[in-house]
Amino acid sequence: MWVMEEEKSRAPGQKHLKRVDVIIPAYRPGKKFSRLLKMLELQTYPIRRIIVMNTEKAYWNDKGFEGIPRLEVHHISKAEFDHGATRNKGAKYSRAEIMVFMTDDAVPADEFLIERLAAAFEKRGPLGESVIMAYARQLPDKDCSLTERYTRAFNYPEGSCIKTKADLPRLGIKTFFASNVCCAYDREKFWFQGGFISRTIFNEDMIFAGRAVLQDDYAIAYVGDARVIHSHNLGCMAQFHRNFDLAVSQADHPEVFGGIHAEGEGLRLVRQTARYLMSQRRPWLVPGLIVKSGFKYMGYRLGKCYRALPRPLVIKCSMNKEYWK
Repeated sequence: MWVMEEEKSRAPGQKHLKRVDVIIPAYRPGKKFSRLLKMLELQTYPIRRIIVMNTEKAYWNDKGFEGIPRLEVHHISKAEFDHGATRNKGAKYSRAEIMVFMTDDAVPADEFLIERLAAAFEKRGPLGESVIMAYARQLPDKDCSLTERYTRAFNYPEGSCIKTKADLPRLGIKTFFASNVCCAYDREKFWFQGGFISRTIFNEDMIFAGRAVLQDDYAIAYVGDARVIHSHNLGCMAQFHRNFDLAVSQADHPEVFGGIHAEGEGLRLVRQTARYLMSQRRPWLVPGLIVKSGFKYMGYRLGKCYRALPRPLVIKCSMNKEYWK
């Protein structure tokens, strides 16, 4: 473990502010991670600690992150990594009122990210529901494909909102859509809920959100003006593997996803993306969209019925192969 000396996280006159820790699972962190840390240094809202849960010490270079205040790094092995348990372990190091989970490739778009996420916890749902988590808008990176740019806009629109159980008839599965790419949590409420599922293949954020909304009537805040730059240009097989794991997580948690169909939302995305590509005079991109969407759907359908598949086939279909060992 490498720990830099912790500095005071509150400026004079800011004692009323809730303390914030940022928790980042990392694996082979690169240039985006360096930019992430630099942008966290520039935030208008004070950050108490930056807690990094790094997978495999061999891939961490202390010299690359010298001079970054309040940074502490905890190393785990690849076999120890779990989407839920690793984040829970990082959360146990925190004593802040608000914990912001980020991935190591999510770069704050400006200096107001933490300030705007923290402000969301002062809001309430229409029936007075308390906000338990607040997630940021994801913007496409410079190298992002046109199709993926539209997907970002579809899933992360400009306007903010508060989502509660009352939105289920209107939003369906989007009611508890949230992303740990950049998501803040009320630490007390987080642990009252038991934290993330300790063993999960994927999707720990939505499982947590679904339980909080459905079982305990909490609210989820989407903060459209809290922005991170984060996107991927995944190929067909990568989308297949990702959606397989997504469906496995849903099949394993019927208390959250049972009776809620996600296919309709996926079809709506495909249709709207195709119309967008046509409006941008890029009709030749539509066949690729359809093919990639087919891979997504095949992965999703296989993941939903993974228990009926031979174990070797399940491992071959999965993105997170360590999970099955």
